[in-house]
Amino acid sequence: MKSANIQLETLTCPSCMQKIEAALKSLTGVDKESVSVSFNTSKAKLKFDDDALNIGDIETAITRVGYEVKKSTVK
Repeated sequence: MKSANIQLETLTCPSCMQKIEAALKSLTGVDKESVSVSFNTSKAKLKFDDDALNIGDIETAITRVGYEVKKSTVK
C-alpha cells in the first residue's frame, strides 16, 4: 500500500471536492476509507495498492472529472 499526496488547482466550491472524492473512491485499488480531499488546501490524500494502479491512473481520474493536478508525491 502506498500513500499519495496530490496538490490540485484551486477548488472553487465544496461540490468540486465531492466530485474528486467520488472519482478517487471509484478506482479499483484505492483504500476508500483513506480518501480525503481538502477544500481549504486544495489537496487530496489517499492510500492505494500499487499493484492495482499507479499515480498516473489516479491523476487521470481527477482530470476526467474536470480538475487539474499541480503536483503529486507518492510514499
